[in-house]
Amino acid sequence: MVFQKLHSGQNPSPKRGPYDAQTELPMVDILKNKPHLFDTIQVAFLLTDVHSNVLYTNRQARNLFGYKKEEIEGQRLRILFLEEDMIYLLPNIIYLTLYKEGFEGEALLRRQDGTKIFVHLITSSFKEEGEVFLTFSFQEIQRLKKLEREKMEAERWASLGRMVEEIAHQIRNPITSIGGYTKRLLKAFPSSQKAQPYLDRILRETKRLEIMIHRVEEYIKIPRATFQRENIQEVVEAALETVSDEVVEKGVSFRLETGGLKGEGNFYVDKGLMTLALSHLFKNSIDAMPSSPSGKKKKEVKVELLEEGEDIGLSVSDRGEGIAKKDLDHIFEPFFSTRPEQIGLGLTFVKRVMEEHGGRVEVNSRLKRGTTITLLFQKDRRRKIRRELLSPEASV
Repeated sequence: MVFQKLHSGQNPSPKRGPYDAQTELPMVDILKNKPHLFDTIQVAFLLTDVHSNVLYTNRQARNLFGYKKEEIEGQRLRILFLEEDMIYLLPNIIYLTLYKEGFEGEALLRRQDGTKIFVHLITSSFKEEGEVFLTFSFQEIQRLKKLEREKMEAERWASLGRMVEEIAHQIRNPITSIGGYTKRLLKAFPSSQKAQPYLDRILRETKRLEIMIHRVEEYIKIPRATFQRENIQEVVEAALETVSDEVVEKGVSFRLETGGLKGEGNFYVDKGLMTLALSHLFKNSIDAMPSSPSGKKKKEVKVELLEEGEDIGLSVSDRGEGIAKKDLDHIFEPFFSTRPEQIGLGLTFVKRVMEEHGGRVEVNSRLKRGTTITLLFQKDRRRKIRRELLSPEASV
């Protein structure tokens, strides 16, 4: 490839490689004859002549700005710039690209439909066979900002986890002391009818605080998921085992239906995290059931395993009081609960674990009818191209 970058108007002669110059193909010819080659790079790329006429765009550039190939190639570069930037910004970028080291920075541009887009722009120029060409590469700032936000979010959670750990330690000690002294008082004055209700209340509230601290720590310190191939029925059964005491205590029965599985029911999941998340989901359904069955309403929770296409999952349906429409948007928020005696972190934990797995949560609820919560996962986190041959011709 023969090209020389321009520096301050200089016109150096192209340097030749160790091979025969006659075999070299000019870059512009390569782009014109094999335009698909630049479609493989993950940035939007655009080539113009010295007059900023667009000669070539790769697929990413056309997708980014919403143009078809025939709609943008042959047009002036100005179609990507805002009207107010035609006087200074665009001429300055062209100047820096032609006579200096190029331009690198953020720019607000426009798509074909008129919407604005914030990009990181890098420009350069080269000379080939006596002609000067300009290159422009774009990366959408929103995408870069998203990656930056995710990094900052991870750091924030790590910092928050350390802070919560210290706060929990400082709070847990006095709570333990209060509970211990209360038990001593109950033993010292077992027949005190006046004091007994108050001491019992203190014990209940200290226990509730201990559970709350544990739940907050559990939520804040969720580890990064380690994925392994597991069987969904085995994961569900392991989670059901963890709530066996609550099932007996509340007189609730669980019915597991596996008819929706169309294969072996395997998927990639962190079994420990998912078992814990499902136990919270099951406890939530148990708590939603009425204290005593009314009429023919059974205290039963149905767990149905599902498999459709690339998705696998389960739905958990209870016959509780249901959730009001005004509350549906808040049920995954920390400490939100329609039941005052509950802490309100169970579903928050479930949602965060599902996000860690790249899954999704769907909720369907009707007052006086009950609630169904569905968890859906990809059966295989690997893309299809990594799992199977797309064609017999692909075998080697």
